[in-house]
Amino acid sequence: MFLESARVRIRRTPPELMQRAKMLRQEATEAECVFWEAVRGRRCGGLKFRRQHAVGQFILDFWCPERRLVVELDGGIHERADVAAHDREREEWIQRYGVCILRFRNEEVLTNLEAVLQTIQGSKSPLAPLLPQRPEERGTLGEGAGG
Repeated sequence: MFLESARVRIRRTPPELMQRAKMLRQEATEAECVFWEAVRGRRCGGLKFRRQHAVGQFILDFWCPERRLVVELDGGIHERADVAAHDREREEWIQRYGVCILRFRNEEVLTNLEAVLQTIQGSKSPLAPLLPQRPEERGTLGEGAGG
């Protein structure tokens, strides 16, 4: 079943979303670049991260499959009501799979990276609840996303 494995793949991620994730990796913000440099190559407590990872209908800023952990870096745009509503929708969808989401402001990453990394290393993901599964959601969250 979908949640029996730590390796997750949500099927039917549209190719357009995969292309958008690739573009976002190429056009990373300063905070994303700083964070990526700090966590890439298992530099953060031995945890493996993927950046701008397309899953289902969303793109995760950073995904750690081992911890079932999403790290989101938020700039000022996330204060807008429409963006905040979209963020809540994605969080609800992602959390259905027992995934922990940590949000940090860009300023936190740029001014206090060590505290951000310590928070991540100390995080624990909740046990994934056993949920009924729709056919389009078969697989496991994180190891890839594709049709």
